[in-house]
Amino acid sequence: MTKQILLLIFILLSAACKTSVEETNQEKSNTTSSKTNHQTTAPATQQLSSNELNTSFPFDIKLKDADGKIHNSADIFKLNGKPTVLMFWLTTCGPCHQKLNAITPLYTEWAKEADFNIYAISGDFPKNYGKFVEHTKAKNWPWETYNDVTRSFRDVLPGKLNGYPQTFIFDEAGKLVYQDKKYRRGDEVRLFDTIKEICNS
Repeated sequence: MTKQILLLIFILLSAACKTSVEETNQEKSNTTSSKTNHQTTAPATQQLSSNELNTSFPFDIKLKDADGKIHNSADIFKLNGKPTVLMFWLTTCGPCHQKLNAITPLYTEWAKEADFNIYAISGDFPKNYGKFVEHTKAKNWPWETYNDVTRSFRDVLPGKLNGYPQTFIFDEAGKLVYQDKKYRRGDEVRLFDTIKEICNS
């Protein structure tokens, strides 16, 4: 009888020890799994940092022309030893159209008197892209015109493009040297005086 009791106690102790070992092994397995998952997700954080916008001219922003083709501002804007004029407008902005319409008949003479690059950039929402195409093709402006697909210029330019129209001039080295906002009659003349001054500096 005593031997049977001792045998029963021995069996119970053995079972308890086995359970403890299994639990310990499971904890180690969970810890290892947690570390592995953490290491796997780490590169995703690094990838996010590489998607930051380039805040220096000519930037790295998607531009869409009136034919639906996507470009990159870094390929369109030229660092060719000339100042670059960026004119920002909206299809729904009356003063924007007044400014562009005032510059259009003067542009041919401007190009003869000063050597510079000039682009018009629409800040319209994607839903207004059709209007951008309509205006661009109807006006047939003598400069290249694009739509800021992701409206990212707000994140790289001073003032976040709060208010239209706005004009920015970058010198031949890509440094921002001039900015204006809104439009009043005669501003186009003052703008060209500034362009010539920068070209001759």
